[in-house]
Amino acid sequence: MTTPNIELAELIEGLRQPEKTISPKYFYDERGSQLFEKITTLPEYYPTETELGIMRDNIDEIADLVGPQASLIEFGSGSSLKTRILLEHLHELAVYVPVDISEALLLESVHRLREDFPSVNIIPVVADFTRQFALPNPAVMPLRNIVYFPGSTIGNFIHDTALDLLKVMYEEAGEDGALLIGVDLQKDPAIIEAAYNDSAGVTAEFNLNMLRHLNREFGTDFNTDAFSHSAEYNRNKGRIELRLVSSEEQDISVGNEDFTIEEDEAILTEYSHKYTLGGFAEMAERAGFSVAKVWTDADALFSVQYCIRK
Repeated sequence: MTTPNIELAELIEGLRQPEKTISPKYFYDERGSQLFEKITTLPEYYPTETELGIMRDNIDEIADLVGPQASLIEFGSGSSLKTRILLEHLHELAVYVPVDISEALLLESVHRLREDFPSVNIIPVVADFTRQFALPNPAVMPLRNIVYFPGSTIGNFIHDTALDLLKVMYEEAGEDGALLIGVDLQKDPAIIEAAYNDSAGVTAEFNLNMLRHLNREFGTDFNTDAFSHSAEYNRNKGRIELRLVSSEEQDISVGNEDFTIEEDEAILTEYSHKYTLGGFAEMAERAGFSVAKVWTDADALFSVQYCIRK
């Protein structure tokens, strides 16, 4: 688990950048995790329902590729919504290891899953999955590890950092392991922008909640009432960019450092890159994976990809 001192140093380093930046991992306190789960049910937010449809339509083939007695290691498990499809269909699963930075949401999710899947060995791990972490020792020794990374979270990382994360997954998968991952695809920018600017304002609240989390966790003093949500698609970079824009000049204390945020200055909080199939395959190759199978919906909005270690 990342220590508070390291996290504070990371936060300060982000705010020192020419464009002030806060890591998207700070979205996910308990409230942020709840808001994200709400986002996934919004009519404008296509990724969740599209990915669920892909999983349901292809689950028998997915289960056969995973094989019997596997260890399923889910990075950023959250509510484990999509994982239920796997738990219902995988053959003789040895253990399910949900990994999440939000302990409260993780334990709540595990409690529900244990009630619904009493025969499945579930061992939660509270960790920052962007760094290597120790895997638990289950009662039944797995024949192989399957790293599971649903949603479009890989798109939240710039390409170099995404590559580093894939390398962490490569190591956690181990010999003969594999990766099952959700990858959002490039499409009409209007569809993408609508997904991050929902009419109910839930994504805006999710973005703003990050500052409340930081105020509570690190004693920062952001005036949250003076910020507004911004989400725009960058066509050249193929990504949606989320920012928080200050309506006034304010001085912020973070640890032992002070920062001035100017009126109309924006803090970058998230990228969400949208990939081509070829672009993701190239990055996976650099991390040591080979894309063995790709499933998409009829409109090619989203993909689920099965990658094996080379």
